[in-house]
Amino acid sequence: MSERHPIISITGSSGAGTSSVTRTFQAIFRREGVAAGIVEGDSFHRFDRQEMRARQAEAERSGNRNFSHFGPDNNLFAELESLFRSYSERGTGRVRKYLHDPVEAAPYDQEPGTFTPWEDLPPDTDLLFYEGLHGAVVTDSLNIARHPDLLVGVVPVINLEWIQKLWRDKHVRGYSAEAVTDTILRRMPDYVHYIVPQFAHTHVNFQRVPVVDTSNPFIARDIPSADESMVVIRFANPKGIDFPYLLNMIHDSWMSRPNTIVVPGGKMEIAMQLIFTPFIWRMMERRKRALGAL
Repeated sequence: MSERHPIISITGSSGAGTSSVTRTFQAIFRREGVAAGIVEGDSFHRFDRQEMRARQAEAERSGNRNFSHFGPDNNLFAELESLFRSYSERGTGRVRKYLHDPVEAAPYDQEPGTFTPWEDLPPDTDLLFYEGLHGAVVTDSLNIARHPDLLVGVVPVINLEWIQKLWRDKHVRGYSAEAVTDTILRRMPDYVHYIVPQFAHTHVNFQRVPVVDTSNPFIARDIPSADESMVVIRFANPKGIDFPYLLNMIHDSWMSRPNTIVVPGGKMEIAMQLIFTPFIWRMMERRKRALGAL
């Protein structure tokens, strides 16, 4: 953690909805004039798309049915922690981009599914913003979760998470339902050991809960809408959170526990704006004081 060079980390599994949270933070950054260095978690995968497919095929031939992007063997955990440490100490670090599709790849004259070269973060950023799979990973040899000043978990109930992934991978990426189901099953051990434990380290968790039947996510025809959901927001340390203000500003919300507020799904973005804007204000004020004391 660092007053001069703060870090915000959004963590959640594939299809959980972290990208939507990122868009909300980017809107806050624009409104508040905050210069953020953006880091995508996919850029810390170990292998590009083609090599990952080759290694997965090799793993399956050797009997390994649990080869996935969720575990340590296929990610650069040490490099990610090094980035967080470097940024918190000096406001610097090395990053790259993963080019998901032809639109992202075109400006770099590269193939989709490849990485851009490593390069330094832009100078004079106010904070580092990470969004991806492993922003709060803790293992026997490293602790990424200790570095961010704000850790946010995005974790829909599991059936909804699967529905969201199935819909995205089928309709956006062109995969079959069978292929997506195979991916879900293959990732499960790493999901249990490296994704779920992160949410014990987060400062705030957002969990979307559908209020429609999602008992069989593999035959769902669409994703439950925001109006068909509630969002459970849990604060690890509720001290300083103005719950009466949030309850007054977000209609039809209520407290389910002393550290937990429940809001209608359609109010998730406004809830994030109300909760995180003061966080950003305080971060920037502490940063200003710390830099002024140098």
